[in-house]
Amino acid sequence: MPLAPVPYRVSRTTRIEAAPERVFTELVDFRRWRDWSPWEGVDPDMERSYSGPKSGVGSGYAWDGDKQAGSGSMTITSAQRPSRVDLDLHFEKPFPSDNVIRFDLDPEDGGAATMVTWSMSGEHTGLMRVLGRVLSMDRLVGKDLEKGLAQLKDLIEP
Repeated sequence: MPLAPVPYRVSRTTRIEAAPERVFTELVDFRRWRDWSPWEGVDPDMERSYSGPKSGVGSGYAWDGDKQAGSGSMTITSAQRPSRVDLDLHFEKPFPSDNVIRFDLDPEDGGAATMVTWSMSGEHTGLMRVLGRVLSMDRLVGKDLEKGLAQLKDLIEP
């Protein structure tokens, strides 16, 4: 009998000194992710492709890289301007998995700043269910989310 999946959620937050609309613009266009995503430098030869509209709901991004970058795809499933963006994230390699990415953009200081929360959730199944007992997703992905938020902050702030 297969073991039941184990849910997980990883989340990080930072404050960006810019209006939520400015942050939202960077999140809904996958082509712009090359300027701040923490995974862009992992494999310089990674192949990328884009599908659907240039930005917003239905926009898609796929990658195929070395064993460190892996392969997979993302699709924007919801874009509530300028407060929230939801994505479906599917990995093929190194381990098949389906995840949900969510960005929450909460205005501060009358809209002059934004608290950005980046979260990733899913379920451990198969080998990852076993590995998840030793290596938590927070340890595996948390630092990447922190790095991405820091790079997004550096890109946006004057």
